[in-house]
Amino acid sequence: MKNDVLKILFNAEQIEEIVNGLAKRITNDYQSKKLCLLCVLKGSLVFCADLMRKLDIPLEIICVSASSYKNSTITSGNVEISKLSENIEGYDVLIIEDILDTGNTLSNMVKYLKTQNPASIAICTMLDKPARRKVDIEGDYVGAVIPDEFVVGYGLDYDQKYRHLPYIGVLKPEIYN
Repeated sequence: MKNDVLKILFNAEQIEEIVNGLAKRITNDYQSKKLCLLCVLKGSLVFCADLMRKLDIPLEIICVSASSYKNSTITSGNVEISKLSENIEGYDVLIIEDILDTGNTLSNMVKYLKTQNPASIAICTMLDKPARRKVDIEGDYVGAVIPDEFVVGYGLDYDQKYRHLPYIGVLKPEIYN
C-alpha cells in the first residue's frame, strides 16, 4: 500500500505538531464552555482521538457518520448523515472532520445540527482543500491547507483502504483512475 502513495504531504511528526497547535487553540477558546466534540466517522476517527487526548478541558464526544463519496474520489453530492443518539441542546459543538473539500457534507451537517439547538457550532478540520469548495463554508480551526490532490492516510481513505497509514500522502492517480 505504501507503494500506492505518490508523495507524503505530512509525516507523523508534522501531524503531531498540527494537532498540538489545534489543541492549544481549542483548549484556550473553550475554557468555560460546555464542549461536545462531534467526530465525523470514519475519516476523522484517528484525528479526533489524537486531538481529544491533547485537550485540557472537560468535554463530551459523540460520533456521527456522514458520507458523500461512496467508493469514489469525487463526491456524489448526496450527503447521508446519521441521526444523533445524544442530546446536544445547549452544548458548544465542535465538529471534528478529516478534510473540508467541497463543503457539501459539512454544510448539510451544520444545517442538521442547528435543528438540535446547540449553544454554538464550530468546525475543526485537519485538512482544508479550498480549490474544490462548492458551498460557502469555512473551518474555524484548520490544521493545514492542501492542494487539489487526492490524499490518504491518518484516517483518510480510498475505497476504505489506506486509513491506517501514519502519514498523509497523495494517492497515485493510476490507483483510482
